[in-house]
Amino acid sequence: MKELVAEALQNGEEDALLDEIMTVYGQDILQLVYSYVKNLPLAEDLTQEIFVKCYQALPRYRGQAKIRTWLWRIAINHCKDYLKSWYYRQVELDAGNHAAFQAADHVEQDIIQKDEDQVLADAVMNLPVKYREVIYLYYFQELTIKELAEMTGNSQSTIKTRMRRAKQILKNSLEGTGWKID
Repeated sequence: MKELVAEALQNGEEDALLDEIMTVYGQDILQLVYSYVKNLPLAEDLTQEIFVKCYQALPRYRGQAKIRTWLWRIAINHCKDYLKSWYYRQVELDAGNHAAFQAADHVEQDIIQKDEDQVLADAVMNLPVKYREVIYLYYFQELTIKELAEMTGNSQSTIKTRMRRAKQILKNSLEGTGWKID
């Protein structure tokens, strides 16, 4: 892919290159973004913004990292910036609280209908972002510890520590549900 990127940039084919990147990585980026914001329409909007940033940054891509690593870094930073934004802290969180009150009325029905996979997915989505991202990228995107360290800008030991803590939080939250976390 690195060679394809270099060739496309030399030939001024950024549009075609972006189409290829979106085709190859679009669904993965959407899933990554969803793991941060837990809202599909919002994740779709943020994914579009990420690909706009990617297009704008393509001329500065030097090929030092894999295109996937570079794109994930853009996506992770964009998600973190969004979660720090005034809009998210003021508007989204208030709307989320309202939805939580409505959902509480149906807790009993929801628990009965959830299967084990959904329980695990919910537990992962309720982790703090720094733990959720390492669990998601490691287990669902099948990245290595080294790749995680590159993408998040943290050391490998920090990634391993976050993985261990995330597993402990998951283990505690899933006690009594039949799930066992090793």
